Formats: sequence, structure tokens, C-alpha cells
Amino acid sequence: MPYLINFLCLALLLICGNASAELAVIANPNSGIEKLSKDEVINIYMGRTRKLPNGLTGMPIDLSNTNHEKMQFYSLLVGKELAEINSYWARLRFSGLGQPPLQVNSMEDAINLVSENKGAIAYIDSKKIDKRVKLILLLSN
Repeated sequence: MPYLINFLCLALLLICGNASAELAVIANPNSGIEKLSKDEVINIYMGRTRKLPNGLTGMPIDLSNTNHEKMQFYSLLVGKELAEINSYWARLRFSGLGQPPLQVNSMEDAINLVSENKGAIAYIDSKKIDKRVKLILLLSN
């Protein structure tokens, strides 16, 4: 029986190990943005501003609610559960005070949109960064 418990604990650690991947906030390489602070990313993703520091209109891109990275992103960024974020945006939409970030189904879709739009920013697993995008903030546990 102790072997089974040890095996299950090891399996759980291996599964949870993936949950601690670093998330990269990315921008278009031609955007003129070199780096954003965590507060700047919070303001953009929470709809407090749509302007990027360089004056471009920001286009925040969000992963769909089924992506584990979305839960991790909002937990790391603002310390909130996904249900709280969805509730926040429901209130803002209902009151006419804002629209949530554009939602895409995959990290590849997010990378493509960022590479095609100067004002777009998104978050992806840091291992997925390639030459089409630029790292502007790294979020980790």
C-alpha cells in the first residue's frame, strides 16, 4: 500500500509540474514595445486602458475558457479565478463600460494575430515563442 501512495504522489507531482510553466506576454516585433510592466498588462487586460505606452491602440488577445493557460494567466496576473474574471467582464459588458479581450481557441491563433497586428498582445506558454513575436513580460509562479 505505501508503494501505491508513493506512486500516486509522484504521478500527481509530474502532472502538476506542467501547471507551473512560465507564461510569456508577447507583442508584434514591429510594435515599438520593448517591455510592459505587470501593472500595464493588468490595465490592458482588465479594460482600464486600451492604449499601449507607445500610443498604439492595444488589442489584448485572450485564450478560450477551456485553456489551462488562461486560468494560470489570470491567477498570476491579478490573483483571480476564471469565474471572477468572467463575472467582472459580464458586469462591464452589461453596464456598457467595456468589452473583454478578443478570444481565440489556441496559442497558435494568438501568435498569428500578434504577428499580423502591431497593437496586439497575447499570452502563451514561454516555450512557444518564435521569431514572429517578441517577449514583453514573463509571468511565473
